[in-house]
Amino acid sequence: MNKTQKNPDDMNLLERLCEPTPKFFKKLRAIGLILAAAGGVLVAAPIALPVALVTAGGYLITAGAVATAVSQAAVEDCGDKKKEY
Repeated sequence: MNKTQKNPDDMNLLERLCEPTPKFFKKLRAIGLILAAAGGVLVAAPIALPVALVTAGGYLITAGAVATAVSQAAVEDCGDKKKEY
């Protein structure tokens, strides 16, 4: 953790979104965006699809959006401070 980076427990949402994202969560964010895009294609298809596919598309959009939002808010933890519970 550099000197300008705060403790993740003391940050508000905007500060968290501006901090660097760990590598794993960058991959998870990309997967979430792909899921949301695939769901959008199913929901907005120009042809009539079965109701089950349209419903699955809605679930894909929701899951992708949640995964993207959660992974974007993840920040690297400081290595010098460890909590014990």
